[in-house]
Amino acid sequence: MSITVTGTIQHRDIGTGAWALVTDDGVTYEILRGADKNLLKAGQKAKVTGKVREDIMTIAMIGQVLEVKSFEVTK
Repeated sequence: MSITVTGTIQHRDIGTGAWALVTDDGVTYEILRGADKNLLKAGQKAKVTGKVREDIMTIAMIGQVLEVKSFEVTK
């Protein structure tokens, strides 16, 4: 399932660390490892397009896993 969501990037200190996108509606997605380093900046707002991966589980388990396809930094 492909989605486009807008929110704030957060770093979570869980285990080895995890990156999350918390949408403006309060929904948390865990960003799949390997995402562009330009996206992974805590506090940055972004519009992200990606695929929700229902076939993956993570140690952090902070939300559905989002495989980022593209993003745009917003203000």
